[in-house]
Amino acid sequence: MGTYSKKYKRKLSVLSVLTAAIFLLTGCGQSEETVYQIPEDKKLIVYTAHKEEVYEPIIKEFEERTGIFVELKAGDTIALFEELQQDPPGTFDVMFGGGIENFEECREYLQPYRVAETDQIEEAYRVEGDAYTPFSALPIVFIYNSKLVYPVAAPKTWAELQTDRWKGKIAFADPNKSGSSFTALCTMLQVVDAEEQAILRNFNDALDGNISPSSGAVLDEVNTGTRLVGITNEGMARQRILEGEDLVMTYPTDGTSAIPDATAIVKGTKHLENAQLFLDFTVSQDAQRLVEEAFLRRSVRNDMPEKTTAEDNRLKAIDYDVTWAASEKESILAAWDALQRSKDEKVD
Repeated sequence: MGTYSKKYKRKLSVLSVLTAAIFLLTGCGQSEETVYQIPEDKKLIVYTAHKEEVYEPIIKEFEERTGIFVELKAGDTIALFEELQQDPPGTFDVMFGGGIENFEECREYLQPYRVAETDQIEEAYRVEGDAYTPFSALPIVFIYNSKLVYPVAAPKTWAELQTDRWKGKIAFADPNKSGSSFTALCTMLQVVDAEEQAILRNFNDALDGNISPSSGAVLDEVNTGTRLVGITNEGMARQRILEGEDLVMTYPTDGTSAIPDATAIVKGTKHLENAQLFLDFTVSQDAQRLVEEAFLRRSVRNDMPEKTTAEDNRLKAIDYDVTWAASEKESILAAWDALQRSKDEKVD
């Protein structure tokens, strides 16, 4: 069973204490301790790869609107999807967040569901068989430190990150843990005109053994100048820039991916109706306004007000092969890990 986040632990604890106090004050004369139990029809167990600033407003609004209590476990994308494949059916109900390659890879573990407003989802983001539901579109971008890197010198292509020019100066999270890093790695493999093994080797050499512990750490390292440039997703970059950090975001001129993350119901869920309500809510107009206005991401709906910016003109989205990325995930990560081990052995 997933663990509660601190917020939700506290919420349940308060309810338990208040209920126990009521029984004591009313002198019910019960010899056994009374514990507040949430009815099964008011429960939902959600695993999420989103950061707190994304999942908390969505969960809070959903709970307030439905009266359903959400038990939450947050973690790294890859680790949560590994749990999905190992846990017995019924352990949790919904997977919220993570690149769609992960959902594609785990289709057999998911309960298909066609959300109520499917017709309002951009056609490009609709999923065959309704195995999962898109949540927000997340282009992969470059960032650089605005105080330490001149705009004309900043990297403009994936090919530039294959050379010694930025050796040891690139912030990149471990693709074994970060879904956005795995998407970025697959994007690089689809954009750069070279053999897969050569691309992975050259990029590994450019990192010079420096792997960021998380996707959030990528932005921290570039902001502080520990690394000069980084690879992240558009939403995270926009948020940090708005907060005043020393970052500039650019789109690779040789193309980048702009695929969505997603939400899905887990096969064997004990709370199917509540899970369906949650998926419906994630693509509702109100939730998608949060996506655009609070999370600074791109909505997956086709009826949201257009907000065309200069950024949109610079985004050159490739036809990202999700099926290939999902089917080749194991071999790509195995090749990546082998290069990492080889580098570690040379250091030793």
